[in-house]
Amino acid sequence: MQSQRLSRLPPYLFDDIDKKRRALAAKGVDIIDLSVGDPDIPTPQHIIDAVCKAASKPRFHRYPPYSGIKEFREAVSEYMAHGRKVKLSSETEVLTLIGSKEGIAHVPFALANPGDVILVPSPGYPVYSSSSVLAGCVPYEMPLKKENAFLPDLNAIPKNILRKAKVIFISYPNNPTASTATYDFFEEVVAFAHRHNLIVCHDAAYLEITYNGYRAPSILEINGAIDVAIEFHSLSKTFNMTGWRLGFAVGNISALAAIGKFKTNLDSSATAFVQEAGAVALTGNFDCVKKTCAIFRERRDIMVKGLAASGWDVIASNATFYIWAEIPKFAKTTDSRKFAVDVMEKTGVIITPGVGFGAYGEGYVRFSLTAPTERIKKAIDRLKSYY
Repeated sequence: MQSQRLSRLPPYLFDDIDKKRRALAAKGVDIIDLSVGDPDIPTPQHIIDAVCKAASKPRFHRYPPYSGIKEFREAVSEYMAHGRKVKLSSETEVLTLIGSKEGIAHVPFALANPGDVILVPSPGYPVYSSSSVLAGCVPYEMPLKKENAFLPDLNAIPKNILRKAKVIFISYPNNPTASTATYDFFEEVVAFAHRHNLIVCHDAAYLEITYNGYRAPSILEINGAIDVAIEFHSLSKTFNMTGWRLGFAVGNISALAAIGKFKTNLDSSATAFVQEAGAVALTGNFDCVKKTCAIFRERRDIMVKGLAASGWDVIASNATFYIWAEIPKFAKTTDSRKFAVDVMEKTGVIITPGVGFGAYGEGYVRFSLTAPTERIKKAIDRLKSYY
């Protein structure tokens, strides 16, 4: 028994993959899971030490403020000012989240009405569309195509869609395509939002996962962005803290207030002593992040070289820990679900079908580099013998 709104949703992509993984594991198959973006590298020790210390403080045993504890919000402001040259009020322009996924899912409920259009990238993080459907809104897929460097063509969005649109989601560095965006693109998005009275929601979960000297922009670095944009950040990817469930949103005061009001009526805040540790992470030395990025860069190079040698057409991105690849010409199908299942059943290597990220992800698959390096090498060996 379920509500009609739930019946309109497809099975959650990663839940479906996990069921198939468990079934294979039950048969004794040695699984190499390259599907979910869950870093295998441990959380840095100084952050673990901080949470242990904070957990002993009685004041953190009570309900935290809905917007987050003062120490964490001030740390967010410091991080944005120091790393991005963006000055924000910790009181009104910072909102603590129970992971950035929570805040992203609240957006259609807080910023739009049933029947309004939400502009979502395709392929894109599934929550953009699923939360829109649950809120009674209409997700409109903006194609991210290879020939346009996996950036949306804003001028191609029909006028009748724009008249009904309230929110546009973007994400760079991008999940799942690993593509990046320039300051010029963000300037275009900000100007577009001003013209069409939109709120831009920039999912910046991978902002710090970059290589080879590349620096990913924050949309809030763009003039005029604070008037039309909010940005979602996650400590999950930056500090390998996926299980800690801590993130934050920054930007436009009115939009954050609306999301905060929705949160107040729906949930509480992130665990206080986790926020305290998060403050230590954001204001501390980022050498741990650089070390993590170096590991992912090494894995990326190994995977790209191995796939290319097997006939895959892949591009080495300078951001995220994903590889977005077209289904190779030697495959028996261009159906990404069928291809991913076939690969999994024949090799024990789990990859993500591109169509799970939207209609325009069909014909592609995503590899996640969140497995030990030796396991990635073993996965490449198995994939080489696939055909």
